Amino acid sequence: MNSQGTKDSLPFPKSFWTAQQATPQFPALEENHTTEIGIVGAGIVGIISAYLLAKSGKKVVLIEADRLISGVTGHTTAKITAQHSLIYDDLIQTFGKEKAKLYYEANIDGLHFIQQLIEELQIDCAYETKDAFVYAETDKGQKKLEKEAEAYQTLGIKGALAKDKADLPFPIKEALVMYDQAQFDPVRFLTVLVQEIVRLGGQIYEHTRAVEVIKEKTPMILTENNSLILCQKVILATHYPINDADGLYFTRLSIHRSYAMVMRTASKIPEGMYINAEQPTRSIRSVQGADGIPLLLIGGEGHQTGKSSSKTIFHYQDLDAFGKKYFAAQSPLHLWSSQDLQTLDKLPYIGQMTKQTEAVLVATGFNKWGMSAGAMAGKLLADSILGTENSYASLFDPTRKKLKLSDTQTFLKKNSAVAKDFVTGKLKRPDKNLEDLLLDEGGLVHVHGKKVGAYRDKQGQLHQTVPVCTHLGCNLDWNDAERSWDCACHGSRFSYNGAVLDGPAVKPLEHPDSQM
Repeated sequence: MNSQGTKDSLPFPKSFWTAQQATPQFPALEENHTTEIGIVGAGIVGIISAYLLAKSGKKVVLIEADRLISGVTGHTTAKITAQHSLIYDDLIQTFGKEKAKLYYEANIDGLHFIQQLIEELQIDCAYETKDAFVYAETDKGQKKLEKEAEAYQTLGIKGALAKDKADLPFPIKEALVMYDQAQFDPVRFLTVLVQEIVRLGGQIYEHTRAVEVIKEKTPMILTENNSLILCQKVILATHYPINDADGLYFTRLSIHRSYAMVMRTASKIPEGMYINAEQPTRSIRSVQGADGIPLLLIGGEGHQTGKSSSKTIFHYQDLDAFGKKYFAAQSPLHLWSSQDLQTLDKLPYIGQMTKQTEAVLVATGFNKWGMSAGAMAGKLLADSILGTENSYASLFDPTRKKLKLSDTQTFLKKNSAVAKDFVTGKLKRPDKNLEDLLLDEGGLVHVHGKKVGAYRDKQGQLHQTVPVCTHLGCNLDWNDAERSWDCACHGSRFSYNGAVLDGPAVKPLEHPDSQM
């Protein structure tokens, strides 16, 4: 299919959640600042930890590189659930029954904590209790569900095989339900917490990118405009830690993108929240439209960042086709993508970043399930700073014990792939000249014998960059759907004009003229 025609038939990517709710605006930090707690990243983890610490009387400064809730939290499917696809049988095999159950309880506590905040602060955020389902369409998938159902029974999870309860418009082999989970609008929820942070004396700065944590006796956060925040403790809630060389985090995290869209449909939308057991992933739930009419949200089509087997736009096309085929859906109202991190053992890293840096805490690696786990992480980090015991601290400790054999194999495979990506990117050659680019087209081009990244926007203006990641020097691939430059090595992403979209990179791309 012609990608130019496909792009013209779909809206420019924009999250449904960020389009529905205007968040409060805050200035950029332009001078040095002293506080007790410096928090980097205004998503669900950063905002909840800031709220809890401000509520306890701590002086808090929360900074965000872009707008509030504009990162992964604003680009989620917003399911609040402990049903993280198929994970509990695997956790029992890897960690044993006790830790597998603790993981379940941690996420249920995260769900209950969100519910508690909604009730206490009377937040209108489209919160609805829903049953969560994993469904299988193949015999292999069915067997996986049966094993996972046994794990549910072993751990005392409130759920069971429930093919007869699934209300999907296509045949399935089996379904596994986890009862009494939830869905909501994360931007509306967190906007109220932001207002509470300000009321409690917390300070918030937007368009303030942290580029480094300087680990002196008193840690300091260095920002892009050379302002310093001096603090007693630092929380890195930036999705990908900006100080990723500490603890070699860039070797311990794999990065994946997935896609979502919201569509109108006259067909019945399933009552529960659904995700399939096979690939490609299909995630299904309802959302509340501005007019009160339910809309259909479909997500999936995941792949490693910078390593899509087809043009990015085709992932949106496949979701669109799925919605039209099974739900008679209309063309999407909103579509967006998100970036997710997975740790080597599939458990998030939450707590002290390294054994040598007591003052720096981190939360990362939520493996696409950051709502329940993110709420739990915000509370865990606040408890750590306040000296309050938290029963989940050791389970998610980023400095936890040595890797198991399977984790070591994952580590070696991941980092061998990164080395291969680095070399492959250097060998890739442009197949176009600058004048060949059509409107709304980008890619690698020849300019005066050099390899340049270029994009010609819909008005005909050219935007040129050096397509080399500013994190560790890997070459970048053009993402035709988001009009971005993506790094397959560690997942950094840059706008067509070179601005950082996703870390671990903190510096923008260079312009070709700067190298002449």
